[in-house]
Amino acid sequence: MLLFRNMSAKKAFRISRYICCAVILGAGVIPQLVQAEELTTLSLSQARFLAQAAEKRAASNQTSVVVTVVDASGQPLLVERMAGAQLASIELSQRKAVSAVFYRRPSAAFEAALSGGKMAVLALPHAMPAGGGVPIFHNIQLVGGIGVSGGNNAQDSEAANAAVGALK
Repeated sequence: MLLFRNMSAKKAFRISRYICCAVILGAGVIPQLVQAEELTTLSLSQARFLAQAAEKRAASNQTSVVVTVVDASGQPLLVERMAGAQLASIELSQRKAVSAVFYRRPSAAFEAALSGGKMAVLALPHAMPAGGGVPIFHNIQLVGGIGVSGGNNAQDSEAANAAVGALK
């Protein structure tokens, strides 16, 4: 069918199901189903909220950080740099966020593996072995990630986890 040519089978099935529900139950069902579907992505306002929460935690630790929020594909939604944050933290925060999304786990897991002697972590593409990257899930669906850089790794992890915790 031409309508479903460029879609995954899962998405085409879901849309077909929505259409069948609309035909059987009436068109009032579609907005509710689509609204539930929209919760699987991060909005810009949610990204701003995450950045503010991370920056608040960083400020309480007397650190200046850069916060990067990415979508589920690892593409940036928001990058914010606090006054006084080092320039290198722009790239580092993005790498931490991408690592968290690509591997669906905090970047601190790679830091722990590396400090445990697992040198193979260094060969993993997009793996960042430094704390501060945290994946963001809605229910069990990955919706994005946050990366924080500017303090030490423990402070960066604390700020990122505080932000994700505040979102829930």
